[in-house]
Amino acid sequence: MPAKKSKKGPTKGSGGKGRRSLEGKSGTLPAEQRHWYDGKQRAKAARRPGAAPSRGGAGSDRRRPDSSELLVGRNPVVEALRAGMPASRLFLANSLDPDDRVNEAARLAGERGMEVLEVTRAELDRRCESNGQPGAAHQGIALQVRPYRYRMPEDLLESALASDTPPLIVALDGVTDPHNLGAVARSAAAFGAHGLVIPERRSAGVTMTAWKTSAGTLARLPVAQATNLTRALEGFKKAGLFVVGLDAGGDTPVPELELATGPLVIVAGSEGRGLSRLVRETCDVVAGIPISNAESLNASVAAGVALYEVARRRSSAAR
Repeated sequence: MPAKKSKKGPTKGSGGKGRRSLEGKSGTLPAEQRHWYDGKQRAKAARRPGAAPSRGGAGSDRRRPDSSELLVGRNPVVEALRAGMPASRLFLANSLDPDDRVNEAARLAGERGMEVLEVTRAELDRRCESNGQPGAAHQGIALQVRPYRYRMPEDLLESALASDTPPLIVALDGVTDPHNLGAVARSAAAFGAHGLVIPERRSAGVTMTAWKTSAGTLARLPVAQATNLTRALEGFKKAGLFVVGLDAGGDTPVPELELATGPLVIVAGSEGRGLSRLVRETCDVVAGIPISNAESLNASVAAGVALYEVARRRSSAAR
């Protein structure tokens, strides 16, 4: 039986596609520039025989076991660089229209010997997405930062007592929304607080969402983690600070808070249940904010109103 003839016609040219495919892809990023590299190296070191278990850094700083994150946006990035926040890389979009903030960010990063990488906007979008910030308004600039270093409550107390103004500390009791944490930090910095205290568990941490919401104020406002918030508040009381909890059903209206001019801790409760029982029992006073046409205020709004009243009373007392 005669062999069938192939119906395939003459082979057409590839138009150069075949030649281009032989040229290989563009250069691969060095390992240390890949966003997953640091995590892989830490995991590899942990698997080595005899490797010591990972612990927090030396001194009183603490770190949550988070990987490096991206801080995006021109104001937050510049504020973080001004404050000397530990960072490894600055990403700038190659189609970026520079302004004073972009120029300052590039200068500060260069002065610190940091890598400044020019990438496409699509690459910056991809990095934001892989970092858990899909659709982030990065404004063409992002900073890769290391995990936040938390203070100890005792250190926060010591620096507050050593300041020229009466101690003012804000504590958050189970606030789980990082937007609220960032907003409270912004108000705390604006009205002269010496720092924030958050529980180690069941609480929002200093993530990039919190950084963004704080408009960079978390670069200069210290945050302490408390293993047990109630014990931390009791320690503040022993040092002479008054603890005021904020609750819609508080006995004392915030505008009548006579303790405002003294050493103070303001405690804002969680978004849903407010102050926990033990924290409420630890407070010297539970204060409320008179409102109408609403059942309650957001935790960050309540903290902002209380901090404003404290700042107003202190200013009046100083005259």
